[in-house]
Amino acid sequence: VQLQASGGGLVQAGGSLRLSCRVSGISFNVAEMGWYRQAPGRQRESVATISSGGSTNYRDSVKGRFTISRDSAENTVYLQMNNLKPEDTAVYYCNARQLLWAPSFNYWGQGTQVTVSS
Repeated sequence: VQLQASGGGLVQAGGSLRLSCRVSGISFNVAEMGWYRQAPGRQRESVATISSGGSTNYRDSVKGRFTISRDSAENTVYLQMNNLKPEDTAVYYCNARQLLWAPSFNYWGQGTQVTVSS
């Protein structure tokens, strides 16, 4: 199983980045996909999730700025991040999970650094 995240980088406040996470080795179409982030000294937190059916959820601080989407043809989940703020600085991780029936799974990608300068 591989979750290959990419797209992080250094950007000024107000700028945009698009993260990608290409998945292999699991049944992408049944997985709930998510983006999480962890800043230094803080716990990992959920940023956005998208169900197998396309339903999305966002943490309040990114609503209206971030958009999660998935492409089943490419087995890839995206996170479009607009109007970035310094407080968005963190390592961003993608997650693939299916916990409703056996066999369940819960996998993490390697993380990609996002740094927003003020």
